[in-house]
Amino acid sequence: MSEEEKIVRPARRPRLSLSPKIIIVVLIIVLLLVAAASSFFVVDQTEQAVVLRFGRYDRTVGPGLQVRLPFGIERSYNVPTQLVQTMTFGYRATDSTGTSLRGATNYEDESMMLTGDLNIVSVEWIVQYRINDPMKWLFNVENKETTIRDISQSVMNSLVGDLPILSVMTGMRTQIEVAAQDQMQRIFDGYDFGIEVVTVKLQNIVPPEGAVQDAFEDVNKATQDMNRYINEGKEYYNKAIPEAQGEASRIVLQAEGYAAERVNTAKGDVAAFNAMKEEWRQDPDLVRTRLYLETMEDVLSSEEGSLTLVDSSLENFLPISTVGGAK
Repeated sequence: MSEEEKIVRPARRPRLSLSPKIIIVVLIIVLLLVAAASSFFVVDQTEQAVVLRFGRYDRTVGPGLQVRLPFGIERSYNVPTQLVQTMTFGYRATDSTGTSLRGATNYEDESMMLTGDLNIVSVEWIVQYRINDPMKWLFNVENKETTIRDISQSVMNSLVGDLPILSVMTGMRTQIEVAAQDQMQRIFDGYDFGIEVVTVKLQNIVPPEGAVQDAFEDVNKATQDMNRYINEGKEYYNKAIPEAQGEASRIVLQAEGYAAERVNTAKGDVAAFNAMKEEWRQDPDLVRTRLYLETMEDVLSSEEGSLTLVDSSLENFLPISTVGGAK
């Protein structure tokens, strides 16, 4: 044999042989891990979970760490029951890039409506709802978003179609919102939808663009001016009327006081005259002298009197009692 043929080949490694017990233990451990992983699930604070057993509804559980049967025997579906969800009609708030889509032509089919007086108007609104029965929400209705949109559009078209355009655009917004919320809730309850309508809010209500929209804007401005003038008139009325009433009351009270004063003065003069008359009957000379003195006292004490009874250049006073001559 040659030198190359004499080279000893390396010995083959012996094959590892696992005993059946080890295999069974490993399988049991794997099954336990899989069972543990599929037996626990977490429900968020804003959610409830619906648990199905072999595809049939079994129970509804609340927030926290929950347990279910493993290996797909029970499956759970988390439903956000505490979140208020918003659905827009006639526009979308933002697209995937964050750009506002309000007024986009892709949604005119939702917003264009015919009013009761055969005018076309564009109505944008939102519907906010909350899931109050997760089991009904999951299994009673298919195509949930489409169904909500169809029902909401049907109700809004019905309400707008019963009113003239000016009522829709100005004075009936609140009534439309309340009526729409009530009607939508009744329809959803009839379908066992499992949702509660929180609010319906009208956004933009405008006529179609062009000459019609310009005309309606002029009407709205005129209506606003009319309401402003009415409010200003009411404000002036509420200010002027109380002032006039107060002034009238003051004048009436002043006149009544003046009348009472004149009557009392007249009564006093009559009483004084009657008293003087009685004294005159008893002693006419005494009364005559007293009246003369009182009259002269009034004349001399008057600041405006022009009669001079005393001459400052004379040494003696003029005898007052002898003025006019003595009898």
